[in-house]
Amino acid sequence: MMIGLLRYPLQVTKAFRQSIAYLPSMLALGYFLLGLLAVLPWEEGFTLPAYLDYLGFEDSDTPRTLLSTLIAGMISLVVFSFSMVMSVLSQAGGNFSHKLVFGLVTERHHQWVLGNYLGTILYILMLLVVPIGDEPDLGRSLWTYLGAGMVIHCLGLFVYFIHKASQTVQINSVVTGLHQATNASLRHLEDKQESDHYRRLERPATLADGAFVVRSRRTGFIQRVDINGLAELAEALDGCIHLNFSPGDFTLSNFPLFYVQSQDAPDDEWEASLRGQLVYGDGESVEDIHVHGMTQLMEVAVKALSPGINDPGTARLCINQLTDLLRQRLDCLPDSAWVDSRNTLRVTWPVEGFDSLLYRVFAPILHYGRDDISIGLSLLKALKSLSLYATDRDVDLLQAHANRVIAVLARAAGHELDREFVNQRLDRGEHRLTLPATLPATLPATLPGAGRHSP
Repeated sequence: MMIGLLRYPLQVTKAFRQSIAYLPSMLALGYFLLGLLAVLPWEEGFTLPAYLDYLGFEDSDTPRTLLSTLIAGMISLVVFSFSMVMSVLSQAGGNFSHKLVFGLVTERHHQWVLGNYLGTILYILMLLVVPIGDEPDLGRSLWTYLGAGMVIHCLGLFVYFIHKASQTVQINSVVTGLHQATNASLRHLEDKQESDHYRRLERPATLADGAFVVRSRRTGFIQRVDINGLAELAEALDGCIHLNFSPGDFTLSNFPLFYVQSQDAPDDEWEASLRGQLVYGDGESVEDIHVHGMTQLMEVAVKALSPGINDPGTARLCINQLTDLLRQRLDCLPDSAWVDSRNTLRVTWPVEGFDSLLYRVFAPILHYGRDDISIGLSLLKALKSLSLYATDRDVDLLQAHANRVIAVLARAAGHELDREFVNQRLDRGEHRLTLPATLPATLPATLPGAGRHSP
């Protein structure tokens, strides 16, 4: 219990650092300290150079009027900037996937602009609140000029903000950003698995009778799991912990999260420490789980194929990015166990296979793009490219998906010109699949994706 209480402040601090409020809060704090320095009385022995005297204001009404005008303009600038952002992001959510909207809002450059806006307003407000006196001194006049310079700086940030916001919702930027984030997640997984403690089990570990069950105490998405922390707890109990979930899964309260194999039953404090190794979050984190990045690219492609948007070019772009990520996934086989220095199994967890991942990202695109020949040919080209990097077992899987794509193409290519166009591209390019030279003349009785639906 004590370990869980000690972890709570760390978890809160980490969650704050990853939230949208962290960077604006830090910037606003810096402006606040600068404003505090401006309104504090200066020591009498400190004097400014005489050649700056001409910058001083003759009466107190002039700086107050200037500061009032500046703060009113800044408030209007903030309202206009972020009402524009909400409008742009709302349009992006309608054209792409709603899961992407929160990620676009939390980008660092948006937080940087927001922090400077809020900090400038806070600084000017502090100068207005503290009385100036009948005749402002030179120092207070210079602080007022600094406030005007901050507003000019914010005007420059406004132009930068419009440029970045317009780039953010461009489909090339969205898809490229998802691809880069997923690629970074895969690289992080590879780096983590370089440790000698990680192992890949050929088959799931068998669960012996009498294993102790540790259930969840809350509902939500499990974003991350501290495997090293679980291993330490397993060694302390001289047992093995089997995870009954994969990172990214949505679990309910009282769900059996862990099965613990040990001689002695774990106590309440140990179970609380075990649950403390989990990090819950809202939604899908691409940085932590590469599968989420691939499924989000698939959802963008499906959204682009909907009748309301009808943008097959975006779908083909997503297929190209998915092909590269799946190729990297073939090279990076996720481990599913952790062993200690004596090679004793301590932690196991389920891993989604390549067959399941391939179906999840390609089957929906094939279903919603079944009437578009270009989508079918793009998927077939992706499968042919992946076959060059796959093992014999995975080639058989790719062959099964290619057969399905060909069946859909045979149904979509009803005209003679369509069939001729497809036939010229069926077996083109280098690959390891067995593909026909022409589309089948007769269609199967049952075709994949029968019926018409809209995403």
